[in-house]
Parts: sequence; C-alpha cells; structure tokens
Amino acid sequence: MIRPRSRRFAAALALGAAVAIVAGCTAEPSPVATSAAPEPEPPFTPTYEEPAPFDLAPLTGEPVEVGALGIPSLAAKIDNHPAARPQIGLDRTDIVFEELVEGGLTRYVAVWHSDVPAEIGPIRSIRPMDPDIISPLGGIVAYSGGQQRFVDMMRATEVYNAIHGQSDTNSVMYRGSNAPAPHNVIVKAPELIGMHGGLAKPQQLFPYAASAAQATAAVEGSPVAGASMVFGSLASPSWAWDAASGTWLRSMTGGAPDMAASGARLSAVNLVILRVPVGTIQQIPTTKMIGSGEAWVLTGGKALQGTWSKADPTAPIRIVTADGLPIRLAPGNTWVELVPNAGSVSIG
Repeated sequence: MIRPRSRRFAAALALGAAVAIVAGCTAEPSPVATSAAPEPEPPFTPTYEEPAPFDLAPLTGEPVEVGALGIPSLAAKIDNHPAARPQIGLDRTDIVFEELVEGGLTRYVAVWHSDVPAEIGPIRSIRPMDPDIISPLGGIVAYSGGQQRFVDMMRATEVYNAIHGQSDTNSVMYRGSNAPAPHNVIVKAPELIGMHGGLAKPQQLFPYAASAAQATAAVEGSPVAGASMVFGSLASPSWAWDAASGTWLRSMTGGAPDMAASGARLSAVNLVILRVPVGTIQQIPTTKMIGSGEAWVLTGGKALQGTWSKADPTAPIRIVTADGLPIRLAPGNTWVELVPNAGSVSIG
C-alpha cells in the first residue's frame, strides 16, 4: 500500500521525467543570419550645366550668340513690279512691310539684320510713308532715289540714306542682268553694312514669346487656313498655313507661289495684317502710319484680332489684344501687310 506522500513523490518524479524527455526533443535554436554591411553610396555629382548666355535678335526674337548682332540693320525699298520678280534676298529678311503704291501695285520695305545675303534687290524709289516705317530701326536705308520732297523727308530722319547714283554707293550698288531697267538695281548688302559699322543695332520692334507654342495668337487665337487681301487693282496676295514648315506660305496675285531668286518660297513665321488709312500726296498713295486701327496677327496656324497703334515717327508699332495686353509674336521672321481700309482682308 502506497502512502499519499509517496504517491505525490512518485507523481513529481514522473512529471520531471516527462519534462526532461520534452526538453531533450527540442532542437537547438538556429543562429540569426546577418547580412554584410551595406556598401556606401557614391558621392553625388551634379550634372546640371549652366546654359550658355545668349542674346535675342531684336527683329526676330531668336537666340543668338552674345554680341553676334552688333551691326546696324539694312532696310531697302524693294520693287514688286512683275518685271522685278523674283526678288533677290527677299527670302532671308527679318521683317517685310508691304504697302500700296501707284497703279494698284505694292512695294516692300524689307529689313535684313540677323541673316544678310550677299546681294539684295532690285531697289526702287522712296515713298512718303517710308520714313515713319523705317525711323524706329535706325541703321541704313537703301533706295534708288525718288521725288525730291520724299527724299528730303527720308534724309531728315536719323537713318543713313544710301541712294543709288551717289558717290558713297558707287562700290556697293550696280545695275544687274536680272531684269531691264529700272527693275535691276542690286545692292551688295554686307559691304554696304560694313561701310557703316559704327551705327547702332536696331531696337526691338515687336515683343516675342519664348517659343512658337507660347506666342499669343497660338495660345488665344482661332485655327485658320490662311488669309487673302486686296491692296489695289493689281495686288491681291494670299497666305496659306503650312504645318510641315510651321510657316505661312505666300502666293502672288492670281495664286501662283511667290518665289525668291534663290528658288525658295516666300514664307513667314508671323503674319501681321494692319488695316490702314491711305491718302495721296501729289497722286502718290500715302499710308498713314501715325494713328491706330484694326490688326490681325497670324501665328502657328491660328489668328487673333487686335488693335495697332503708332504714337510718332520713331515709335515702334504696338499691337494689343482686346484686353489691352501686348500680342507676342513667335521667334522668327515677320511680314507686315499694310492693307488699305479701302481694300479688303479675308481670314479663315
């Protein structure tokens, strides 16, 4: 007979044995795996490079090398008679102004600065509105002469007058074989500019956006295919948008492509159309440039209506939106069509 105390002792022995058996069956814990120390990050080396400084071409808004365009601009009265076509260097202008002259025809005030070809022309005689167009540019104006009162008006400006037949232009102007006289006076443009390198470069005539996509008309305007206009009985040019080149392509009266002597189609990144009053001085059509009127600016396949104004002969033309904000052009060349109020404009 087992006594109670003996039974408790036996139970304790049995429990201890069971614990020992269980403990003996438990595996030893595995050592904790540790990874190697991380490699240190390489030191940061900045890759940003400060962009090279640049200037903006004052008559196109395009970036150019600093100091590259310290030369004066060259404006020239370019013939647009059928016998004068195709004109020389007209495809490399910064700005062209088209204006009504006698006989229902037009002529150009063409301006070169950022891209000067070896020759330009043919040049013709000055007209009474030209001093107001050219004065803001300063620099040089080349023409073949004109009525003395109009020549005197041009000479009264701060622009250097280079006139065919004068002693100071004998080496840089000549009659070429491109057409019969009087449609054949050609100018050696770089040589003429080089003779007057001390003249100041032109001021900026129009405000420019940083890119074509940011131009005011491209942002706020309505899509259009082109524009046509009537200056007079023998002048009704037109322009069509060409998305591939990002320019407006010019056609002559009758619809034929308007070409330069180089074989290039005349084109414009910006097309500016100003409706202007036209009077007469001794039966010479005279565009009135001091004042204001309706304007259209076409850029990037779109057109935007605005208002133009010019305060005085030396002030640039100012073009604003209906809200009075400046209309910024796209970087590139510009044609300015000075369409008489008596003429017409169709945009669409």
